[in-house]
Amino acid sequence: MSDIASVSIARPLEEVAEEIGRSFEEYGFAVIRDHGIPQDLIDRAEAMSKEFFSLPDEVKNAYHIPGGGGARGYTPFGTEKAKDANVHDLKEFWHVGRELPDGHPLAEYMADNLWPDEVDGFRDTFTRLYAAFEEAGARVLEAIAIHLGLPREFFVPTVEDGNSVMRLLRYPPIEGKEAEGAIRAAAHGDINTITLLLGAEEAGLELLTADGEWLAIDPPAGALVVNIGDMLDRLTNGKLRSTTHRVVNPHGEAAYRARYSMPFFLHFRPDYVIETLPSCIDPESPSDHPAPISSHDYLMQRLREINLV
Repeated sequence: MSDIASVSIARPLEEVAEEIGRSFEEYGFAVIRDHGIPQDLIDRAEAMSKEFFSLPDEVKNAYHIPGGGGARGYTPFGTEKAKDANVHDLKEFWHVGRELPDGHPLAEYMADNLWPDEVDGFRDTFTRLYAAFEEAGARVLEAIAIHLGLPREFFVPTVEDGNSVMRLLRYPPIEGKEAEGAIRAAAHGDINTITLLLGAEEAGLELLTADGEWLAIDPPAGALVVNIGDMLDRLTNGKLRSTTHRVVNPHGEAAYRARYSMPFFLHFRPDYVIETLPSCIDPESPSDHPAPISSHDYLMQRLREINLV
């Protein structure tokens, strides 16, 4: 039994920041309850996601943008693969990103969203869910700032107008004896700042512990699973861990049905320079930390590695 934190952020953050931070340091993951995303909004979004993915392939493929790096709209099966993986992941997905007004200084970094005409209310529902994810993410980042001894509002300007992406994700059923335990998403780390995941109560998500063991994550229904991304790992010089994780087919009946989830990849703003926090530099090894790099340059570097650009 692991001691991954399972914490309500309806409580004062000063009371839970150390538990959340400890879990992120040890596992790179925490379970967040009472996150404030309305359950009726989640239910509506899940139903619309399933409705979209049930559309014919030719309809879905009309929303695919070749050369767009999967940043917006639909990405079909056989496109994304984990860094250094030999095969593509068994998944299809849809991306919703931030919408900025014309003339905004960061608009060049963010493509326009696509919205499928075939699903009524899709745009309104996922615009609302995107905003709700941002609010929940801001509260988690506030707890992280407290844990790190930073001003509690430290992360607010770093993620303002950030290039965050919400992903609607479907892993198809796998036929035959190979279904049980098959890899749906190969072992990988997330690129971004933090990831907030809805839908992880469907078995299959596993993290790789510091001891080299795969550990299943089993959150209560409706909770968020939150993990540290490579950008925050880089900012903290590894103090908060971006942990390798994967999605496998569970055993039993669940192995033979589709799996749906909705991760929100919360990003720094594209022009934010990821430079190691002074408090995370070892005085005994003052040069032992990553070189500064902008959030956008780091993102592009990593997207090339996973075959999306």
